[in-house]
Amino acid sequence: MDSNGRKVVASNKKAHHDYHIEDTFEAGMVLQGTEVKSLRLGRASLVDGFVDIDNGEAWLHNVHIPEYAQGTWTNHAARRKRKLLLNRAEIDKIERKVSEKGHTVIPLQLYFVKGRAKIEIGLAKGKKSWDKRQSIASREADREKVVELGRRLKGMRD
Repeated sequence: MDSNGRKVVASNKKAHHDYHIEDTFEAGMVLQGTEVKSLRLGRASLVDGFVDIDNGEAWLHNVHIPEYAQGTWTNHAARRKRKLLLNRAEIDKIERKVSEKGHTVIPLQLYFVKGRAKIEIGLAKGKKSWDKRQSIASREADREKVVELGRRLKGMRD
């Protein structure tokens, strides 16, 4: 459980490295029973996932939720497309942005809130390789600042 009352199942760690996240949305998902049971075991992968808007509905593609081990013939397909539950204004906003060049919608985090499976999706724009190098350099500079500040507060000198 994190501070927001979320039980995080999976997160897309490479999303912030590969994309500039411009906006985020929380969406519900239409799931089958065995998918929920598999998620409660903490098993899912968001690596290749993306969101597509089709006929005014949001669909989640390529998110891997493995089959439930105790499931029988009612088990689900691991990489099936799943419908996302968003309101009309959110879907329209996403559809407008995706129609612009270079924008995409990716899953950022999959979690449970009050027993309901939710997914955080991000409206993103791909980073170039020099953007990635720049963000790594700024992260390392911030880390060095924190370390140096800690050394000075402890009274250590070079």
